[in-house]
Amino acid sequence: MNKKKAFITGISGQDGSFLAELLLEKDYEVYGIIRRNSTPEHQESRIDHLQDRIHTDYCDLLDTGSLNRLLKLIQPDEIYNLAAQSHVRISFDIPQFTLMTNGLGVLNLLEGVKENCKDAKVYQASSSECFGNSVDNDGYQRITTAMHPVSPYGNAKLYAYNICKIYRESYKMFICNGILFNHESPRRASNFVTAKIIKAAVEIKKGLKTSFLELGNLDSYRDWGHSKDYVKAMNLILTYINPLDWVVSSQENHSVRELCNYVFTKLNLNYEDYVKINSKYLRPNELDSLKGDSTPIRQILKWKPTYTFESLLDEMIEFYYEKY
Repeated sequence: MNKKKAFITGISGQDGSFLAELLLEKDYEVYGIIRRNSTPEHQESRIDHLQDRIHTDYCDLLDTGSLNRLLKLIQPDEIYNLAAQSHVRISFDIPQFTLMTNGLGVLNLLEGVKENCKDAKVYQASSSECFGNSVDNDGYQRITTAMHPVSPYGNAKLYAYNICKIYRESYKMFICNGILFNHESPRRASNFVTAKIIKAAVEIKKGLKTSFLELGNLDSYRDWGHSKDYVKAMNLILTYINPLDWVVSSQENHSVRELCNYVFTKLNLNYEDYVKINSKYLRPNELDSLKGDSTPIRQILKWKPTYTFESLLDEMIEFYYEKY
């Protein structure tokens, strides 16, 4: 029996690397695309340990020639689109690139699938940022919640979410959106707030950092989970009999201030002694609170996170403590 073939865009990212590991455990043949970077050590550092077990090629969602060539050649059974300009704050600095990559790039992929491997199942990495400040009366966001994004990133992700639904309905393709809320891990880039806080706190504890930790809005609330749990949800979504859209979340939220307090307290420090607000880290249009209702995926697909907010942070603290 032939192995299932999975094609992962963004395979070198946090989610892509965990997903590749999961699919290899499930005996998939794993293919992925890499964007060329002038520093190759950074380019594939998260998947170096998998290099003899996966197939990677240079490609870009904005380069339809290379994308179509690979889709035609590989003929994947499952496609996971995780490639993106993934930083919300930075999307205000590079809005055009964000909209092209996160929006037009998805359209390019869908067209490529339609023309070259139409029977492939497609997973699109949608985002809780699509909701913006739109919240249901009970404080949660779900598939039926109105979507009013407040950033170029969220706007591009909403376009991608909608174009996936249009192609699914128009061309009878198996395309699913996973609206994932924030998820982290030790593989998270250090310019994201969780990793930034934990890295700085450990450096302060070990005497490696003497300056203040500069942050933006401490009172924004996010629904945080672990990337390793969330990639399991991605795979489950494509195993369901029907192509649907799903919310993946921890169903609780915490403020950046709470995160700071937990991390610094764990290291026997007081965050108030080391954290300063710098306006350059504030978004032009702030998103106050995200909290997802993931009841459907828990009930129907039996997905359940194994990490708590605290165990996620503990793992990241331990990672940076051992690193330094």
